[in-house]
Amino acid sequence: TNTVGEPFRCSLEVRWADSDRLGHVNNTKVVEYMQEARIKFLVSHLSGRGVVAVRKMDAEFLRPIKDASGPLDVEIAVLHVGTSSFTLRHTILDRHGVVCAHGDAVLVGFDVHTDRSRPLSDLEREVLDRYRVAAPG
Repeated sequence: TNTVGEPFRCSLEVRWADSDRLGHVNNTKVVEYMQEARIKFLVSHLSGRGVVAVRKMDAEFLRPIKDASGPLDVEIAVLHVGTSSFTLRHTILDRHGVVCAHGDAVLVGFDVHTDRSRPLSDLEREVLDRYRVAAPG
């Protein structure tokens, strides 16, 4: 059964060096914001429970992020949990709550000794289920 939960949320500043000469945040920096929020989520909720690695990621840039867009809120929601992998949805909102970008990342449980994927533990699944939301239509 799918448990509908609340996404993890954190705040990030738009850094001075993230913008181009037109005052728009470079798309590579937007992906860095997603990574930064994902690391905050993983460290605060899955730290010490096993290593995970990004297998695949895509991003959609919906509105420009500008110097004045921050502070940004980034939401992390779990869309899917499989045997050894899970999918996170990252949503970036500007200071007014407008969605500027979103991206999905597939992460896989990783065994550093064998350099291969590993099944997710019951503890990892329990944590991920708390942040699982209904997949977008």
